[in-house]
Amino acid sequence: MATQTKVRDHRFIDGVVVKKRILAEVQSYASTCANMPRLVSILIGHVPEAAVYVRNQERGAQQAGIPFEQVNWAGDISQESCKAKLIEMNDDPSILGIILQRPVPAHINVRSLQSAIHVLKDVEGMNPASIGNIVYSDVALAPCTAAASVALIKETGLQMEGLEVVMIGHSEIVGKPAAMMLMAEGCTVTVCHHMTRSVAMHSRRADVVVVAVGKAHLIGPDMIKPGAVVIDIGINQIETPEGFKIVGDVDTDAVLEVAGWITPVPGGVGPVTVAILMRNAMVAHQRQIAAGWL
Repeated sequence: MATQTKVRDHRFIDGVVVKKRILAEVQSYASTCANMPRLVSILIGHVPEAAVYVRNQERGAQQAGIPFEQVNWAGDISQESCKAKLIEMNDDPSILGIILQRPVPAHINVRSLQSAIHVLKDVEGMNPASIGNIVYSDVALAPCTAAASVALIKETGLQMEGLEVVMIGHSEIVGKPAAMMLMAEGCTVTVCHHMTRSVAMHSRRADVVVVAVGKAHLIGPDMIKPGAVVIDIGINQIETPEGFKIVGDVDTDAVLEVAGWITPVPGGVGPVTVAILMRNAMVAHQRQIAAGWL
């Protein structure tokens, strides 16, 4: 079943529609701002697998009315030089936000570089301080994919307070921040991971299941409560008789017969993640003005 057909099904949450709405909001704001600073996307070395993300981010920035620049640093650049360049960018008022593309070369400590990006320019929400702010319910500059999953749950129209949510996957950049953001919304959250004894025991009772593991078709219909919301963050490439295909962590066609709402892959979380990046840029601009930077 093609994605174009899937997103017409009322059970599918169309991420492209949500993306357009968020980008329109950002574009409306940007149109009122004179001399909007630019987003800077950094690639370290030759990273062909990041090219699609950079293109999507650049396209999203154009639609949002935010200047965008791609810079490339040599693959043999030192950790110290990277940090020095980032500090220069922190002090440059013509730079609105900094996007550090991954993966980075093996000799680079990406967490150290993320920490070097000032929280007011951390539009990806990857600085440990940005993630820590979520504990205090400051979610305005949260990691983009985690925030996208929350936005898609809200798209169902369900009341967030009291929802029983099971988060499958506990990564530092998606699972954990998503769980904290959902708690900030008043949800009751259970986090499952590779040491959980029975994921299905937890997921079958959930009003919402959010999956971010990176294992194709991990979640089947027997793991979902009838009528539940299923947010599939996974992106996996599998080989089929027709060729390679991108699928999520959920066996979508099978789970569709049980779930009340589900995100397609592609076309669900991915587009909204790009839009959240631009919304974060808008928030960063507002906070930089409030801090007297602009």
